[in-house]
Amino acid sequence: MEVAAQIAQLLNETLNPDCAAVHTATEALDRLSQLPQFPYYLLSISTGGEDRGQKVAAAAYLKNFTRRNVDCENPNSKSNVSKEFKDQLLRALLQAEQSVVKILVEVFRIIVVAEFVKQNSWPELVPDLRSAIQNSNLISHGANSQWTTANALMILHALLRPFQYFLNPKVAKEPIPPQLELIAKYILVPLLIVFHQFVEKALGAHGTTDVEAENILLVVSKCMYFTVRSHMPSALVPLLPSFCHDLIAILSSLSFDSMVTPQNGYLMRLKTGKRSLLIFCTLITRHRKHSDKLMPDMIKCVLNIVKYTKNVGRLDFLSERILSLAFDVISRVLETGPGWKIVSPHFSSLLDSAIFQALVMNEKDIVEWDEDADEYIRKNLPSDIEEISGWREDLFTARKSAINLIGVMSVSKGPPVGTSTNSLSASSKRKKIERNKRGNQHPSIGELLVLPFLSKFPIPSDANTSQTRIQNDYFGVLMAYGGLLDFLREQQPAYATTLVQTRLLPLYKLSVSLPYLVATANWVLGELASCLPEEMSADVYTSLLKALVMPDNGDISCYPVRVSAAAAIVGLLDNDYPPPEWLPLLQVVIGRIGNNEEESSILFHLLSSVVEAGHENVVVHIPYIVSTLVVGISKCIPTDLEPWPQMVEKGFEALAAIDQSWESFTAEQSEENESSEKWVSSRATIGRAFSSLLQQAWLAPAHHLGREDEVLPPSSCLDYASTLLRSIMLSVTESNAILELKVSELLLVWADLIANWHAWEESEDMSVFECIKEAVSLHKKYGLKNFIVGQMPSPPAPPVPQHSIIQGIGTFISEAALQYPSAMWKICSCIHILLHAPIYSSETEGVKQSLAVAFCQATYTRFREIKSKPGPLWKPLLLAISSCYLCCPEVVEGILEKDGDGGFQTWMSALGSVSSSSFKPGLPTESEIKLIVLALAKVVERVVVVGKSSSALLRECFTSLMEASIRWKELQEEEEAGGEEETEDDDEIEDDDDDDDEDSEDDEYEETEEEFLNRYAEAALALENGTVIEEGDLEDEDQEMDFEQGCLEEIDLKRVVSSLLERYHPVVIQGQAFPPELISSFLEVFPQCRSFFQQ
Repeated sequence: MEVAAQIAQLLNETLNPDCAAVHTATEALDRLSQLPQFPYYLLSISTGGEDRGQKVAAAAYLKNFTRRNVDCENPNSKSNVSKEFKDQLLRALLQAEQSVVKILVEVFRIIVVAEFVKQNSWPELVPDLRSAIQNSNLISHGANSQWTTANALMILHALLRPFQYFLNPKVAKEPIPPQLELIAKYILVPLLIVFHQFVEKALGAHGTTDVEAENILLVVSKCMYFTVRSHMPSALVPLLPSFCHDLIAILSSLSFDSMVTPQNGYLMRLKTGKRSLLIFCTLITRHRKHSDKLMPDMIKCVLNIVKYTKNVGRLDFLSERILSLAFDVISRVLETGPGWKIVSPHFSSLLDSAIFQALVMNEKDIVEWDEDADEYIRKNLPSDIEEISGWREDLFTARKSAINLIGVMSVSKGPPVGTSTNSLSASSKRKKIERNKRGNQHPSIGELLVLPFLSKFPIPSDANTSQTRIQNDYFGVLMAYGGLLDFLREQQPAYATTLVQTRLLPLYKLSVSLPYLVATANWVLGELASCLPEEMSADVYTSLLKALVMPDNGDISCYPVRVSAAAAIVGLLDNDYPPPEWLPLLQVVIGRIGNNEEESSILFHLLSSVVEAGHENVVVHIPYIVSTLVVGISKCIPTDLEPWPQMVEKGFEALAAIDQSWESFTAEQSEENESSEKWVSSRATIGRAFSSLLQQAWLAPAHHLGREDEVLPPSSCLDYASTLLRSIMLSVTESNAILELKVSELLLVWADLIANWHAWEESEDMSVFECIKEAVSLHKKYGLKNFIVGQMPSPPAPPVPQHSIIQGIGTFISEAALQYPSAMWKICSCIHILLHAPIYSSETEGVKQSLAVAFCQATYTRFREIKSKPGPLWKPLLLAISSCYLCCPEVVEGILEKDGDGGFQTWMSALGSVSSSSFKPGLPTESEIKLIVLALAKVVERVVVVGKSSSALLRECFTSLMEASIRWKELQEEEEAGGEEETEDDDEIEDDDDDDDEDSEDDEYEETEEEFLNRYAEAALALENGTVIEEGDLEDEDQEMDFEQGCLEEIDLKRVVSSLLERYHPVVIQGQAFPPELISSFLEVFPQCRSFFQQ
């Protein structure tokens, strides 16, 4: 008991506000956790501790302890949790108070996943839990029952949670897990009978609610949702109708007028209703054959719910979410075969009294517009320009679901000809054929009902703008138009033209501003971008530009109007719907940037889209755009070391995108541009602007503080800043420009920033690698100050050189090789360039060697982790080690042999493997083979000169060298032959493309559900077997090393090999048994070496 008391005391100390005391107590607990009885002590304290704080602390520590010691991710790992502990945990869960149960149930979930779900062990669990539920206080009605029903159901909830998803992605059609069948048969079937009794009891108590009973209903409904979300256990099928009718009864009892408070238990009733509708959606989508007969009753139920949308402006979030799900149920039913027959009789009343009531503007919209405009935009005017991360259930409003339903209704034409669920592809082809035969098809509900209904509402005019009802109703009309995209795509272009000309564009011409309607009209134009006729381009863009500059209307902010206009223009550009003139659009956007920080972020996004879409039409304006933006962004950069504001970050992002568009266009026109004085001048203008901006961002803050050599600026936007820095270097055409643009100073700060960069696996540092290559290239041309060796500080500072640019780059590359597998090709290309492109003098040879050591250690460490199975990362890592070996062979040998595990021979053997034509994935290129041959030649030379290795190693190495040399020659011949055939192939492809374009729409293939599942099962299996790239981009398989700056092109491979054999052939060849066919093929490549094999 002394240990238990000590643990209890330490747990109390973890609640101490003193951080040092908490740290000390945690360390002591970590030491005690090695004791075999430690989890038992924690479990005992969590149920019988002194107070709630101690109990919660014990449960929390037990959760973390279990998470560390039980592997629930690996299906092949064996859990070492004893039966005794699991029994005690189950008893503790059944008896503990709620605050502790919520934590302990996580301990239970970890063990359940590891043992019951993954291994199908713990056979006592289902019988024990069944017994506990049956004998719990609310089900057995025993006053002295030691088990709590709420706790028992929480255990069941945790047990079922993993089964809501498919467990084995490698199986195309996964069977129902036997564990789930077992739970359904022995626990859920009897529980549903009890559930029915609780429903009757709860619904029979008029005017009062039993909190415990409501909680039982909620938890059981959650359990059922997890059960049927992916599977349908056979034992539940007979009970499904009665269960659904119980849910319908619960939904029918809901009131959308009463105040909801957590105390009166009605909140749980609403949550149960919400879960009931989610179950309906799942049954309709996943289990059609079991739900078809239930759909009429479901529809009758939800139709009674959606009629309350007239109160949506006064409802709380949960009640509105129920309305939203009710609309979703109708949409899903309507998309099924029997759905038309069930729903179509209600179309008129549904549209008039439910859907449209959810669309019209209400008082809640006005309040949200005024108090939280961004939230209003996210809910009502969504677009790709908004960045929303994570699950935001509050964005699933009744209005959005109603818009979706009106879209589904509008394209419906009656029951489909065939309803087989196994003929998705054939069905899709029929739809395309029918779409092309518009004259013979039945009119859709969009034509017959939706558009005529919407046309009843007059468009606001100068004569009636004061009538609030007209504005509110027309707001709903516009929202409805936003859901008709699929319908309009099926119609003749005249439909969209008439709608836009008569029902949207007149709103922009009113003398009285109607911001609520104009913002919605903006959104509709963005939604309909893909079906707008080109002849309306001028009118559409004129209207949107007017909205983009709309000033605030008195007390009414027009921020949503401006943001929705920007988002609409982005949508139009993304759908290849350009403006008639680009300059007015550019002038408006640039002119408004900087007026408001929040709007500027949106405008930067818009400007990037305009430049990207405009391409050759905009590129002539890019120098002006860049210069103007730099002035505005510079003013917002803090003068100290504070983090950058959003305006600056978005500005850097936009400038990087603009520069990439410039580079893309100029690359296409490179031959003309290189000699163009205008192009050179434009490039210089952009370079000066970017240099000014980076000086303000990186050099000015340290200078302002008087600490140039001590502090670094914020590492914000490092990727975008790297793009700008590379652009500066590309603008340099003479050595004087390096001084004028402060290239060396900027590179020095940048190198320090990337050396301290640790946000691996993000997109933020991809441009860094291109910048490294350009920095090396610029140094080769002009020689950069502080590139290889830092300058000496002025006295009285010690005469120790300061850090150099290449040292910072080297630190970044070494760390990236360990942490950033998805960029391994770029990393290893930079390693080769940094070691072989710069010219190192005798004084700087030590820098080169230190880089080679750091690079070799990092790449070999990474290679050791994956050497057991050849994969995509083998080749770049082995080539990088080869580059290091060519620089410092003796040092690299020491690194490879440091641990005494034969690393040198492992590297050499693997190098021979990747050079063969049979190596997968990824065949080597000619340059890569050349590097391999050079490395192997150096190895042969070292083995002969040092004489430290056996003849077997020498034979293996020279065999690999000959095989690689043969492969090098084959690649040369393949490249020459490929060049001759390429022109003919291109002509044939162009002819084929013309034919394909004509038939692409008709022949577009849509895979069936079965094909989709099979494809994903194959991908999952390949991922597990390691035959796909597990770490890194899939594109990496086809990448290759960048040797343009690595001096390999200057090396004569035949001369290197001939010289090697001329000097060492007595040792290399004599006494070695090489295959005759290998020697014959080798001599065809190097005939000058024939005499060495004849001696």
